[in-house]
Amino acid sequence: MTKNFYGWRKSPHSEPNGGCIEVGRAADGTIGVRDTKRHGSGPTLEFTREEWRALLDRIRAHVA
Repeated sequence: MTKNFYGWRKSPHSEPNGGCIEVGRAADGTIGVRDTKRHGSGPTLEFTREEWRALLDRIRAHVA
């Protein structure tokens, strides 16, 4: 079951044409990621805080 996420924010790296993602947080610290084109009705990927940190670390390592 999908958790209730709050504080959704759009990525600062989003495309001006609307191709972007939003990130929110659940009360237990779980991170949710969704596609903004679905206007909140699409699926949400759920990450633990540790999984989210590992994902961001990998992305930053490849961008640098």
